[in-house]
Amino acid sequence: MNRSEFLGNILKSESVNFKPKVKKGKEIRPHIGIFGKRNTGKSSLINALAGQEVAIVSDVPGTTTDPVSKNMEIGGLGAVVLIDTAGIDDEGMLGEKRIARSREVIKIIDLAILLITDNTLGEFEYGLIDEFNKLDVPYFVVHNKSDLQRQSSDIITKVEKELQTIILEFSALNKSSVEPLVNQMRTFLPETAWKPGTLVGDLISYGDTVLLITPIDIEAPEGRLILPQVQVIRDVLDHDGVVAICKEREVDAYFKRMEPKPKLVITDSQVFLKADASIPEEIPLTSFSIVLARQKGDFQHYIKGTPKIGELKDGDRILILESCSHHVSCDDIGRVKIPRWLSNFTGKKLEYDTVAGLNVIQRDIHEYALVVQCGGCMITRRQLINRLKPAIDAGIPVTNYGMAIAYVHGIYNRAIKPFINMGGEKADYL
Repeated sequence: MNRSEFLGNILKSESVNFKPKVKKGKEIRPHIGIFGKRNTGKSSLINALAGQEVAIVSDVPGTTTDPVSKNMEIGGLGAVVLIDTAGIDDEGMLGEKRIARSREVIKIIDLAILLITDNTLGEFEYGLIDEFNKLDVPYFVVHNKSDLQRQSSDIITKVEKELQTIILEFSALNKSSVEPLVNQMRTFLPETAWKPGTLVGDLISYGDTVLLITPIDIEAPEGRLILPQVQVIRDVLDHDGVVAICKEREVDAYFKRMEPKPKLVITDSQVFLKADASIPEEIPLTSFSIVLARQKGDFQHYIKGTPKIGELKDGDRILILESCSHHVSCDDIGRVKIPRWLSNFTGKKLEYDTVAGLNVIQRDIHEYALVVQCGGCMITRRQLINRLKPAIDAGIPVTNYGMAIAYVHGIYNRAIKPFINMGGEKADYL
């Protein structure tokens, strides 16, 4: 097997099973992947950006064997996660796994930097570029080690005309190379990597009150609120609103005593029924998970996919995606409650798989009749969109924790109504 065939098999393979060592699902700052063949200076570039040795550098090809994330502050860029990957031209059985790990990284990044040396752009680089384009990941090219050989006019023309992107000259030995690289990173990073968009700011005006219903149960962390609740609080304050918070048992007391009434109520999805009964019909009601679904997820596909719950049949398999890792309680929302609610609602014998974090989905995506994604508070929008892409491309319905819960409880229309027409579209069934 020649190198071209070897790389092609790896890039096309969907069956390599592993757990990447990149710390995924824990950082919502922009993720930037550094790619290239062995010994092109990927680790040296990261050290130059950091201003210190944070990655191991060696003249021996293949020193970086697994993707490794580096959380850092870069002057002029801010807080980012840089991911150092193994060489895409690695060889042997271990090399095959390393290439597969590097390929998986493309699914979680906001920007790719492709390193080349010696004015060489060949089969390995084009294989990566195909993956960048397939997943709609912006990228540019860096001609590294320019202290040894300057980039040629031919390679500049090839990159700019054929690939229609930018090529920069870089040397880790030349500190003046860093600023142009940082500027290019800032230019190519999509705005959504820095500003994921408001959660509810476009639904409220100055001084409006938003009521948050936050149960304190076995799944509530000791002494603090969960991240989605904190994110909503901050978003309301950033948009000059007022936040009121209570448990589900105090909702009735709140409405008896407090004026003015809230402009919007956001509840934990697990107490949707209680909230629906307590909140007057004229006051918009939704959930933290649905709010996150609109900000980070593929909301229109959620809208289309959620009603497919009613079409599930005996033997259908459901994939539940938790985009974080957490302690599993005896009444866990994703592993226990949602499967129970779906089975009870449909009256069908359904099978369930749960995949935590951003781990590889072991089964072929076509084996599933429905995908249920959590809100995604711990990951970036790019990571969540790419997580759902295989199912959407395969025509498999996708939904969200909160939207699925609202649907099986008969309050789906009310739960999504605050967001209908926000994007100029209206669901057919409303």
